[in-house]
Amino acid sequence: MPARALTLDDVRVRHADRATHVPAGVTLSVDTGEVVLLLGPSGCGKSTAALAINGLVPQSIPAELEGTVTACGIDVSTSTTARLSEHVAMVFQDPDAQIVTASVLDEVCFALENMLLPVAEILRRAKDALRTVGLWERRHASPDILSGGALQRLAIASALAMHTPILVLDEPTANLDPSGSDDVYAVLRRVTAEGDRSVVLIEHDVDAALPIVDRVVVLDRDGRTAFTGTPREVIAGHAREIASLGVWLPTATMVAQHLASVGVELDPTPLSTRDLSEALTNVQLPALHLPVTEQPRGEPLIRVRDLTIASGDAVLLDRVSLDVHEGDFLAIVGANGAGKTTLIQAMTGVARPPKRHVTLAGMDAATRDAHALAQRVGFVFQNPEHQFVANSVADELASGLRVHGDSSGRRLEPDEISDRVDRMLARLGLSAHRDVHPFLLSGGQKRRLSVGTALIVGAPILALDEPTFGQDRERADELMAMLQLLRAEGTTIIVVSHDMQLVAEYASRVVVLSDGTVAADGSAASILSDDALLRRNSLRQPPLARVMRGLDDPSWNGVTRFADLPGVRA
Repeated sequence: MPARALTLDDVRVRHADRATHVPAGVTLSVDTGEVVLLLGPSGCGKSTAALAINGLVPQSIPAELEGTVTACGIDVSTSTTARLSEHVAMVFQDPDAQIVTASVLDEVCFALENMLLPVAEILRRAKDALRTVGLWERRHASPDILSGGALQRLAIASALAMHTPILVLDEPTANLDPSGSDDVYAVLRRVTAEGDRSVVLIEHDVDAALPIVDRVVVLDRDGRTAFTGTPREVIAGHAREIASLGVWLPTATMVAQHLASVGVELDPTPLSTRDLSEALTNVQLPALHLPVTEQPRGEPLIRVRDLTIASGDAVLLDRVSLDVHEGDFLAIVGANGAGKTTLIQAMTGVARPPKRHVTLAGMDAATRDAHALAQRVGFVFQNPEHQFVANSVADELASGLRVHGDSSGRRLEPDEISDRVDRMLARLGLSAHRDVHPFLLSGGQKRRLSVGTALIVGAPILALDEPTFGQDRERADELMAMLQLLRAEGTTIIVVSHDMQLVAEYASRVVVLSDGTVAADGSAASILSDDALLRRNSLRQPPLARVMRGLDDPSWNGVTRFADLPGVRA
């Protein structure tokens, strides 16, 4: 392979039925054995650029591509996707988009069979890849029964088994619990340490990615290359500009920005939690006064009693009991496959639970009709595409109002529906996409639309499965601020999330699930301060808490939230 494995030169892509190019000018190069982290705001075209690397744009996805893309010396515009697949392997943002067979082993073997490799070689590669991602013992299972995180690991195994010189990963840890994310990056460290495979990585979890990254490329809001260089050159040198784009920064860098606003300068700018921990031991920190732990504020709105749910021989939930109080912000956390999605769907009646085990606003959730349920609960699925029913963004928002009316069941006039849709589009930053088909949005835009469909009816309970998946920092902050405001107005919020920093910032209460049972239930502060409990359940303390617990100043040891730090939000 040539020294330069991949080049994108002023790449502009205009999708069918779109008036503008997104991205509008990506220029980057990747040398052999180099790991490049591609950052940028949601909707700037990162995933589209990734699809152009292996020719899916424009050969398979209708689009007009300008500029040049060269992979392993091959001009992507003049080569077939079949030929390019032998040089570029890709892990998509949504693993469901690339799973095609009926068993885990067959999935990893599928591409290798199409490459006409010998059977013994196929099985050797498949076994190595599945062992690498921890799925060899489940090789005969159907992908249909895997959790979202296990599906992501399967997609990664399928890409690794191809032994391509270029590997493109679009949000590879988005569906993984913290332990699973650690495992994936342990795999990527081994893969990249050999120095013969080039990697393009799109990842919002900058803390996890940076240890293996050689170079960072940042796109602006239009999808043009804004900054490129080593992690220190780009992130430390342009932290304020990157933050103004709404892009995630390392936790340590965000802490430094907070402290700088109150006159505590950390030099050099820390990139890792280790850097931050060392820097904080050498400065005088102001005293902190942390808020008192929040207590339940209202009457139980949802009661779950001895809830057991099974699928075949597998017990998904085992005698779960808990209450959700009016005005709670409840976070449900746990390892992949612990039962989080099953629980949130059952306790809100989205998946009908057994009779007499879930009471929702005084009624049995198993017997409520769909119309009544929609007026009480707004639900956001883990995969936003699973809830889209209309052919445009505006119609998607309007459909629930047309069918169900508002939260009181009142039928709305067309003008009122139109006004609500316009306001929600503006709130979500989707006004320019009102006539676009939901499936043509970026991953982050799809997530915002799915949240909007739940918000627009005004239901008193909002349940969200991984609400910030695929979001840049700016949009995630906007979404969570929106949920905080709704909660202040009386809405009860329930989220499932792997993002422990999000849980720390916003949750009033945390339930930890383990193998379908409640392992812990308490205030966010008490749960997140128990490192042993979290580790037993494949979880990790939020990055901020991990740094602060090692400081000598006791007033800082209990800090888990950026909101507790002095200074303004970056």
